[in-house]
Amino acid sequence: MIKSLLTALLMFSAAAQAVTLEDLQQRFASQPVVRAEFTQLREIKGMAQPLRSSGELLIAQDKGLWWHQAKPFPMTLVLDDTRMVQVMNDQPPQIITADSNPQMFQFNHLLRALFQADRAVLEQNFALDFHDFGQQKWRLVLTPKTSPLDKLFNTITLQGGEYLDEIQLNDRQGDNTNIKLSNQRLKPVTLTADEQKRFVF
Repeated sequence: MIKSLLTALLMFSAAAQAVTLEDLQQRFASQPVVRAEFTQLREIKGMAQPLRSSGELLIAQDKGLWWHQAKPFPMTLVLDDTRMVQVMNDQPPQIITADSNPQMFQFNHLLRALFQADRAVLEQNFALDFHDFGQQKWRLVLTPKTSPLDKLFNTITLQGGEYLDEIQLNDRQGDNTNIKLSNQRLKPVTLTADEQKRFVF
């Protein structure tokens, strides 16, 4: 009897902790602002040493994605609903819109969807394979089913727990990119005055 009770309790505990894709989207939707640090490792076919970069990022649901690479050289990328802005060193900003480069803009829109686990956008472009590992750990493997994504990537894999912790890009050229996020912070829940300025160009 005690053994049966323990088994039932364990099964209930496991079921209570199971994470679904719907849970994941709701969790990310409840995080209006996420700040994090990143390290990126790119393994390029034909190159002996991988390329390493690091910096910080900011995801604001009402503003977009701010990505600042500090090493090996300064580079800032801002993505919102209407444009992509890239700034390298002290050069003038390069601005790309949906009209000027539709394909690039589509990919940038997708990049925001990845960070926010936007299920509607992801389902339009990928076959989704979601795995729950218990204790709030999960993995989502995306296999492209629309062009040009299916010409660029074999798979895109997202992994995490309470937050998105890692993105792995496996592309058609045989290259691999691994982005690890750390020191995620949700507060303050609105952008500071300084953070607001990062989206102004």
